[in-house]
Amino acid sequence: MSADGTTILFGLPGVRVQKVVRAADGARVVHVVTEEETAAACPVCGVLSTSVRQRRTTRPRDVPYGEEPLGVRWHKVQYACQQDACPRKAFTEQIGELPAGARVTGRLRRHVATRIGEGLPVSVAGAGLLGWPAAHAAFVAAVVGQLPDPEPVEVLGIDETRRGRPRWTRAEDGEGWVRLETFETNFVDLAGGQGLLGQASGRTRANVVAWLDERGQAWKGAVQVVAMDPCATYRAAVAQALPHATIVADHFHLVRLANQALTDVRRRVTWDTHGRRGRKIDPEWAQRRRLLRGYERLTPEQFRRLWNDLVDADPSDRILTAWIAKEELRRLLACARSGGHRHEISTRLYRFYAWCADSRLPQLERLAGTIEAWWPEVLGFLTTGITNAGTEATNRTVKTAARTAYGFRNLDNQRRRVRFACTRRHRRVTVC
Repeated sequence: MSADGTTILFGLPGVRVQKVVRAADGARVVHVVTEEETAAACPVCGVLSTSVRQRRTTRPRDVPYGEEPLGVRWHKVQYACQQDACPRKAFTEQIGELPAGARVTGRLRRHVATRIGEGLPVSVAGAGLLGWPAAHAAFVAAVVGQLPDPEPVEVLGIDETRRGRPRWTRAEDGEGWVRLETFETNFVDLAGGQGLLGQASGRTRANVVAWLDERGQAWKGAVQVVAMDPCATYRAAVAQALPHATIVADHFHLVRLANQALTDVRRRVTWDTHGRRGRKIDPEWAQRRRLLRGYERLTPEQFRRLWNDLVDADPSDRILTAWIAKEELRRLLACARSGGHRHEISTRLYRFYAWCADSRLPQLERLAGTIEAWWPEVLGFLTTGITNAGTEATNRTVKTAARTAYGFRNLDNQRRRVRFACTRRHRRVTVC
């Protein structure tokens, strides 16, 4: 292969392959010389020099090629600056991929940073290439400029995720133990493409308000809707920091509350009837999954079996009563898909409340009380149709990033990795 072909195959800009040899240990060694003309320019005055002081050989680390080890030997020249007025007396050739003092090529840093950005742990991404500090520094340099302060958003999602396992520490007075805060509150752009906007330590009202206040009044003024799970702490924080915003309760969690009430009723009926937990021979236990499925997702045969089996297993009809209450709540929430008309919402809400009140079941009365306490936020969902699904998807990415990294010991490193992972589809790792 010709020298030009070898240079093209090696592909490091600014150098030309002089020869490729095999070392005594069997490794391949590529000898390169500088080909970029500007490398002979003084970095201070910019004047090209022809006065050679000495020649040096360095061993920069580069991206591996093939299965066998590959080493690089860069034969470069040290020049003397010939300008009397220039304070720099001597300088060595440098190129964009290998600036002065660099021992690692830029493409190797990009390679390792990309692997980290794809979710690999730092130790795995840099194994055999870079040490942990150098690999981590490459990733930080690549993404720090790609994670600017969040821009104003119209629809904000709020939810929490746990950071690691529960941890405990000794109390300040030495008496007893205190549980450390391991939760992070996530703020997500639900209407735009910014993804995860940031995280706040803990899930308290003060921490949420502090994070929102740090964004400034103009940023807060742009938020029109805030979606969240039914959490009184977050509702109080948003009411304080964003009093003008409409709060929307996520409908998935409302349905889950209804499913939980139905499950509690089913378990209570089993205990009252058999004096034990449910078994596979019990019809109500055999139908437990089908009870949580929406009515429209049941075939006529499945619905017939569900109804008839529960009528035989529960003469008091408490399970079917709870199932109907769950379906009434789902029909109420389905008004969001039909436009959220006021008369339809009023009709469905009355039927749900009336059914729960007539049932005389404490589980359904508690469910109705929750809907009443959160009715302004439920109405916000019915009129806007906005859900917190985007935040839930981000939560999964947050957990996946921590899991693939085998956990984080540094909170700043975790937040950087997590935020980049939650916006990775919009960005590419670049290293200057």
